[in-house]
Amino acid sequence: MNILVVGGGGREHALVWKLAQSPRVTKLWCAPGNAGIGELATCVPIAVTDIAGLQRFAEENAVDLTVVGPEAPLALGLADRFRQRKLAVFGPTQQAARIESSKSFAKDLMLRQRIPTADARIFDRVDDALAHLERCAFPIVIKADGLAQGKGVVVAGTAREARDAVVNMLERRAFGDAGARVVIEEHLRGDELTVMAFTDGSTVLPMAAAQDHKRIGEGETGPNTGGMGAYAPAPLCTPALLDEMVRDVLAPAIEGLSRAGSPFCGILYAGIMVTDGRPRVLEFNARFGDPETQAVLPLLKTDLADVLQAAAEHRLDQVTLEWADRVAVCVVLSSGGYPDSYHKGFPITGLPDAAQDDVAVFHAGTARRDGATVTDGGRVLGVTAWAASFNAARARAYDAAGRIEFEGRYCRPDIAARVLT
Repeated sequence: MNILVVGGGGREHALVWKLAQSPRVTKLWCAPGNAGIGELATCVPIAVTDIAGLQRFAEENAVDLTVVGPEAPLALGLADRFRQRKLAVFGPTQQAARIESSKSFAKDLMLRQRIPTADARIFDRVDDALAHLERCAFPIVIKADGLAQGKGVVVAGTAREARDAVVNMLERRAFGDAGARVVIEEHLRGDELTVMAFTDGSTVLPMAAAQDHKRIGEGETGPNTGGMGAYAPAPLCTPALLDEMVRDVLAPAIEGLSRAGSPFCGILYAGIMVTDGRPRVLEFNARFGDPETQAVLPLLKTDLADVLQAAAEHRLDQVTLEWADRVAVCVVLSSGGYPDSYHKGFPITGLPDAAQDDVAVFHAGTARRDGATVTDGGRVLGVTAWAASFNAARARAYDAAGRIEFEGRYCRPDIAARVLT
């Protein structure tokens, strides 16, 4: 198989890394890729939003399957265009991807399908939203309706914080058009889980559940980020709970999208809050999570190329997922100043020393300049280690991460600390 992976972050590096292990894969490309991906696949300088350019490349290079990593090209209709051109693609249509690109669409779907979630109201006028806040209990959650790179969510502990968040989104357009509407919803308490599932529009195959660390600071403090680390499988997710989430969350969502004329083929990601032992949905995404993918894929024993091709050909019912009897921990190394302003271009040292048995260093924001690997993003690297226990996996991940240096390097010291024995 000739496979094209779309994207250039840590998630895409993990996908390329896993696909490169398949004996069925003869050629791998990644658009645009990064310095680490370039060691496993041919990087092509096509932006993820250049849908026409990606289509032309797939046609001219006899690509057998295109795997879409980030949400932006899905929201722009990449999968629609590829299917119109008879090009095999793993990723949902533009309409189906609204489950991520529009939180109001996702909330309406959940209500129609009776999927357990938080109570919410949707606003596009500042005055109406502020009037609603007068009747709310705090804390409360304010979300930008559209895509905001995982940063468009504010948990407001006070009325002032809530008002500031609403004004920033609706009036000051802190997130551009993504914040032209806001969802104000009940603050759920409990433990958060990520459950990703392969689906071809009818069959749903869940992956090992993960837990991530979204905030920049130790102890879940500071602003939200794209994710500072993750681990899998989450001990919180028992087999019974996973079955319940498939039955009451994932399957109804897929059924509802199909009923609405938007069948979903790709990865359905459910952000779940486990409250009093029961799941309630915080959000849906239409693609692999980042950094959850870096913790989950090292545990997958089944050939990923087989799974993706089966989903694209609507025969996922013929696939059984097998998982290694081990656990994984991913620690993200970020640039100083992230998630606010930060500088790029700092040389990265120690990468060969970090490459050990049962450790993978996934590049998220890196580039090659003058023969050196340099920082090129807010989240720079994801160091993932796997072992028989979380104690061992975590120690191995932090040991490998400690061998890597670049100016301003930062990582949280408490990734997976909550599950240590």
